[in-house]
Amino acid sequence: MRRDHHHGTRIHVPAALGAGAVVALPAAAAHHLARVLRAAVGDKLTVFDGSGIEFPATITRIDKHGVSVKVAAGRALDRETPLACRLAQAISSGERMDLTLQKAVELGIAAVQPLYSERSVVKLDAERAAKRVDHWQQVLIAACEQCGRNVIPEILPPQPVLDWLAALPGAGAGELRMLLSPHAGQRLKDLPRPAAVTLLAGPEGGFSEIEADFAARHGFVAIRLGPRVLRSETAALAALASINALWGDF
Repeated sequence: MRRDHHHGTRIHVPAALGAGAVVALPAAAAHHLARVLRAAVGDKLTVFDGSGIEFPATITRIDKHGVSVKVAAGRALDRETPLACRLAQAISSGERMDLTLQKAVELGIAAVQPLYSERSVVKLDAERAAKRVDHWQQVLIAACEQCGRNVIPEILPPQPVLDWLAALPGAGAGELRMLLSPHAGQRLKDLPRPAAVTLLAGPEGGFSEIEADFAARHGFVAIRLGPRVLRSETAALAALASINALWGDF
């Protein structure tokens, strides 16, 4: 009897799903199933379309053209954190940014705004920026597949931090705007429980004085995460985990 070892496999399909539908899986997922996991017709897995619903599915076809599955009745499974949190992250280089995004998804982030800052190592022209956003989108999707989320966080086009701050609307009721800074005096646990959080995290060298001052003028409170200097990819993740422990679902 065939061992049903793909039942825990979750695959995002960028199309509206419904019971009875037969859908082709995305090429990368199909290749992984067929070549790496050695899947076969009749194997079970889970598919989701980003609407908050996941669907049991059965493989109906595997050939050189790809993999198709038949979708069963879906179930709404909400694995979102109760505290909406947006991460505005200065772009770090290559794998560091991927790591930050992957772990931010696991920690429940709702949206990501990549930023250029004065001390950013990474500068992208329009074409490369569009390619990076496509790549980051795939990182977010893969993280959702892995961690059980059925909603894909939004990722926005990169923009300079000063432009982003200037375009921000006024803070919503109960919104905490938080700037991570090793020089701040205030700690996270000193703050009242917010209704939503926007977390602003700087590049390897931190934000410039002008950027930090501009953030303060737009309602950002500078927060210090202990007396140790945290690397850029550590700071946002430490803050998100702390936010979840204080006010989320940890």
